[in-house]
Amino acid sequence: MAQGRTEAAEAGRRIRDEMFGEETTTAQVTAGDPLFARLQEIVTETCFGETWARPALSRRDRSIATVAMLAALGREHELRTHIRGALSNGVSPDEIRELAIHAHLYAGLPAAFGAAAAADDVFTAEEKAALS
Repeated sequence: MAQGRTEAAEAGRRIRDEMFGEETTTAQVTAGDPLFARLQEIVTETCFGETWARPALSRRDRSIATVAMLAALGREHELRTHIRGALSNGVSPDEIRELAIHAHLYAGLPAAFGAAAAADDVFTAEEKAALS
């Protein structure tokens, strides 16, 4: 993307803005050193612009799959981010809680507890923001 924005990069930025908000996306893509910035360009173009933009699955379905995979992998930092994205893509808090419960069958109790804690953190922050 240093050479100029591609179509996938443009689509990726639009999807990130819609899922996480323009302010959050801007903070993510402008923070850090040149290596971090390059990784963010890759995320925007490849992850969101090429994969999330594919039409065969809805964003809601992709969010459910992503939350489940991140829970199974124990990637709680990324899980918090994608729980926020899942909420904006129409996944309900009850469905996210159910994913955490379901995770214990296939990923184990530590992953399920980590997912539940990440979900609780996000829901608490969202409730506080709504009251502000």
